[in-house]
Amino acid sequence: MSQSFDLAAVRREFPVTKRMLYLDSAHQTPLATSVRDALAEFLGEGHETAGPKPVWLRRVEQTRARVASLFNAKSVEIAFTKNTSEGLNIAANALPLKAGDNVVLIEGDHPNAAYAWLNQRRKGVEVRFVKLESESSVATADTFLADVDERTKAICLSHVSFHAGQRHDIAGIGRFCKERGIYLVVDAMQSVGVLPIDVRAMNVSILAAGTHKGLLVPQGLGVLYVQERLDELQPAYLAMSSMANPPADYIARPDDMQTRKDAARFETGNLNLPDIQALNAAIDLIAKVGVENVERHVLSLGDRLIELLDQYGIPLVGPRRREHRAHIYVLGVPVEAWAEHFVRNQVRVSAERDGIRVSFAMFNSLDDVERLGQILQCHDPSASRGRGPS
Repeated sequence: MSQSFDLAAVRREFPVTKRMLYLDSAHQTPLATSVRDALAEFLGEGHETAGPKPVWLRRVEQTRARVASLFNAKSVEIAFTKNTSEGLNIAANALPLKAGDNVVLIEGDHPNAAYAWLNQRRKGVEVRFVKLESESSVATADTFLADVDERTKAICLSHVSFHAGQRHDIAGIGRFCKERGIYLVVDAMQSVGVLPIDVRAMNVSILAAGTHKGLLVPQGLGVLYVQERLDELQPAYLAMSSMANPPADYIARPDDMQTRKDAARFETGNLNLPDIQALNAAIDLIAKVGVENVERHVLSLGDRLIELLDQYGIPLVGPRRREHRAHIYVLGVPVEAWAEHFVRNQVRVSAERDGIRVSFAMFNSLDDVERLGQILQCHDPSASRGRGPS
């Protein structure tokens, strides 16, 4: 496998690669040295100067612009949140939904996306779940045809599934939604920083993601894209930062409740300034590698992993075709029989609903995959046999 970036340099950024076989970036990514240093710089400034807040706020806007560039969006379309779940709840509460309207979701998608919309049932909104044929199935526009009608206001789904790694056809679903005047809300938690995302080409209305996976920043920060000119989307919570004319004297004006036109109307109060500074450093690292290169890299690692799984008779839960997958691969093995084996061999993976989830990142190497193959091979064969290769 040829490298289009300096993998050795990237691995030096992640000391965890010297301590264990880390294959769990769909859960969270380890801290890169440059990201740690950005956090340390922030803490040092707070420690030594009691916090240069104007400087920090300028960095917020710099980072906002850089996040926008990742999505082919404008800075005014980006807001900072706590996490993906907050972003999806902002979307569910901002859409002008009323009794009798319906929203369509994928059954078995991340539960935090479902709960944000199920909470709207108290307003009389119907939530419909579409079931995919199998764990290998990818959602397309046709997936939703039977469940969409004139009262459908939104479709919400993940770009990449957390539990089987499908890469859903967001662009095709986006065209379908645009033709019917339906909002498309996307959970990009698993894809941001790993796959190229173009919200314009995908016709996305709202996109939510956290930063602790492909964006390489500790938990506690999220990013939210809200398409420009969707002025009918209004925040459920208000703060001075939400207002078009925040009072300079800090006295609320009940007669002026106009909110901002940009995505920052969904921000409430102080932001996670340390993580935003860390995100700026993380985007530096991502930019050096290139998201397209990250995508090619994790797909190539997946190619080799699938070869090894077939060789050892271990089923893959999820799609095999390159265009339908990304960095997540679920091994169809008994979790109880295998989890301790991985722990003993200092391999970090996650238990999933159908087996053991392996997930790659920019710092993983082909040697990591070969080492995983050796660990798979040396396990008790009687525990490793599932249904055969999928």
